[in-house]
Amino acid sequence: MQPLPEIAAQIHEIADLNGEDPIALLHLLRTLEQLHREIQQNYFQPALPNSRQALYALLRDIEENGGWPYVQRWKLQALFANLPETEE
Repeated sequence: MQPLPEIAAQIHEIADLNGEDPIALLHLLRTLEQLHREIQQNYFQPALPNSRQALYALLRDIEENGGWPYVQRWKLQALFANLPETEE
């Protein structure tokens, strides 16, 4: 996670350089949205916990540290539907 502040700074710099060009800013936003979607689908969703205890720990961490990534509601519902009723 160390390079994230540098990447964020670069994105801000790109936005600043294109601050008066709505087409360039739209392209930047579309690129960020595509990256978000790819990370969500290819990495975040497969990494979601498959037990109630692990899911609770993840949700507690999100609540304590802030920053809920955009997760479509139906995907969370599908996760809940696949959880066993009782812990084994």
